Amino acid sequence: MQKKNIAILGSTGSIGTQALDVIRANKDLFTVEVLVGNSNADLLIKQAQEFLPNAVVIADETKYQQVKEALQPLDIKVFAGEKSVEQIVEMESIHLVLAAIVGYAGLASTLNAIKHKKHIALANKETLVVAGELVSKLAQENNVHIYPVDSEHSAIFQCLPGEGANEIEKIFLTASGGPFRGKTRKDLENVTKAQALKHPNWSMGAKITIDSASLMNKGLEVIEAKWLFDLKPQQIDVIVHPQSIIHSIVQFADGSMKAQMGLPDMKLPIQYAFTFPLRIKNNFPRFNFLDYPNLTFEKADTDTFLNLSLAYDALSKGGNMPCILNAANEVAVDAFLKDKIKFLQMSEVVLNTMQKSKHQTNLNYEGFVETDKSARIIAAEEVSKLKI
Repeated sequence: MQKKNIAILGSTGSIGTQALDVIRANKDLFTVEVLVGNSNADLLIKQAQEFLPNAVVIADETKYQQVKEALQPLDIKVFAGEKSVEQIVEMESIHLVLAAIVGYAGLASTLNAIKHKKHIALANKETLVVAGELVSKLAQENNVHIYPVDSEHSAIFQCLPGEGANEIEKIFLTASGGPFRGKTRKDLENVTKAQALKHPNWSMGAKITIDSASLMNKGLEVIEAKWLFDLKPQQIDVIVHPQSIIHSIVQFADGSMKAQMGLPDMKLPIQYAFTFPLRIKNNFPRFNFLDYPNLTFEKADTDTFLNLSLAYDALSKGGNMPCILNAANEVAVDAFLKDKIKFLQMSEVVLNTMQKSKHQTNLNYEGFVETDKSARIIAAEEVSKLKI
């Protein structure tokens, strides 16, 4: 395997730090070419001092001087600001871009990387949720491969080699059910931020953890799967699997099913995206069947967790509706994390924003930017109307 120069967009986040764990263990295979962080200057500096990338970008311009001064003795180029985040992926020396910036903020840099023919390890699901049609078309035009990093999409991806043109009948995305599995709407009326952030199986950032608790994460994954695997909404099902051992399942036209299994560890799908089509050795913990004598499955409760059905609605309507869904959700999650609204009110904000926003089709990039902006304004208004 030829050594790969990797740009990590979102290096100080949960996926970024785990990606660096993978690279640390395989320095003969990977070089960190670029590190991009948001505002955690201290961690970004520490990462740069260890991995000695060609360049570093801090999105928060107020932290530029701190990063620049710390890295000056190491001859590492330092840039700052959102435009720099977008432009840094143009470097000719980059072979693969790990898109791990959380939320809508990751769209512009991912699109620019695709335009400059960089292959993408995609951990930012919002890129395909917001502008799936645009991203898919651009990737095809530039002969760019998109390797999914989400554990569920990586699982589907791992089930497909060797299948060629064999028709996919259906896929099943598994969900842990989050910390509130089995709860009723009444149970969830007064859940706290601390309770929502306590995921039973996975260690993730705050935004994704809240999305998982509300099942919006699974809704976003349904939309992402449509574009990654060229599926219709009715071909994508969600099943709750509390143990998080089977990461997802593909059912083929003859009824046969393939599932990818393993302990819940994001380093495995990250490593697979970095090395595809090869698999390399690692020292990750191994699964023992005797530790899990029962693997169970349940129907997803879309009555209690309205977000999942809202995501299916957005996917069915198409156009800019998934973009509206995502923008409203980002505003709602932020409001919940700041104790401005209750847990169940997040769905209320998303639903009302979808109803009040203008549905459009055949949008270009600027159209999605405008949709995101207007949906956030409406969602913020909806938040302000609610009382805790």
